[in-house]
Amino acid sequence: MMKWLRNERTIHILIPVISAILGLLAGAIIMVFGGYDAVKGYDSLFNGMLGSPKAIGETIRAMTPLALAGIAVAFAYKTGLFNIGVEGQLLVGWLAAVWVGYAFELPSVIHIPLAILAAGVAGALWAFIPGFLKARFHVHEVIVSIMMNYIALYTTSSIIREFLYAGNEKSYNIHESASLASSFLAEATNNSRLHYGIIVAFLAAFVMWFLLNKTSKGFELRAVGFNQQASKYAGMNVSRNIILSMSVSGAFAGLAGAMEGLGTFQYMNTFTSFTGTGFDGIAVALLGANSAIGILLASFLFGGLQTAAPQMNFMAGVPSELIEIVIALIIFFVASSYLIRWIIGRLSKGGAQ
Repeated sequence: MMKWLRNERTIHILIPVISAILGLLAGAIIMVFGGYDAVKGYDSLFNGMLGSPKAIGETIRAMTPLALAGIAVAFAYKTGLFNIGVEGQLLVGWLAAVWVGYAFELPSVIHIPLAILAAGVAGALWAFIPGFLKARFHVHEVIVSIMMNYIALYTTSSIIREFLYAGNEKSYNIHESASLASSFLAEATNNSRLHYGIIVAFLAAFVMWFLLNKTSKGFELRAVGFNQQASKYAGMNVSRNIILSMSVSGAFAGLAGAMEGLGTFQYMNTFTSFTGTGFDGIAVALLGANSAIGILLASFLFGGLQTAAPQMNFMAGVPSELIEIVIALIIFFVASSYLIRWIIGRLSKGGAQ
């Protein structure tokens, strides 16, 4: 077709884009077979995502924790680890941020960074455990981090009930001095819940990119993930780097929790089931090809789909659960990247004839 189709970097960018398009097309086919109006359904969906200042604000608000969860997954993956415990690290980070936000009364310039830092440290400590067990005893991080999710779920709820319970299955509200809420952003987006946490998400994306690509420590972390034996032969401390990688990944996940506790809700619920944000971070990282820019774009798409699903149900009568199917289809097509590569390859060869 064109010479640029044979460029590996171009193909790397095209795969997530084509996957998203194919996922939406497959969703439309499902709507038609289900007896729904696909055009009206998607029109309602995209209006719910971008059709008004409030819709845009809510999309960006939902994007914020998803981006940080995706960054947590991607950072670990880039260093050869699969951190499936992001959900648990998010929960302990959320609790730490809310506790600092409620327990102290400080100037905002100190209180907000302190609460965010507490969330990052809590997430890092929670991820340290599977990292240590992986490095010291070669216990697979997937198994340990899955179990740590359940421990975090029930431990955080128990702590809230014991020490921070305000009734109605939630903790006390944080002080205004610790809040990321913004009256300016709310007014600019017709009273959406958009808050300053989006700045944290962008900074985190930059930190991930800079650390992994522009520092010697980032090179060392990636080298250990690529080949532990070669890295050890080169004099790198493999165990220390595994622990560090999981801890940094957990810190990003803890920040995702802080965005919910300090920004969207101002408190924490006593959850009986997972929020799903940590697991959605896996999908965000996968669609974003584990790159900082890709994750931000993928989280915007997923955030918009999730916030607009109720409007699609209300305006077009399409079940909001269909959005979960669309997201699953997008991930399916990303996972089937070999087929997409083959099609692009055939097109490029056809264009070269």
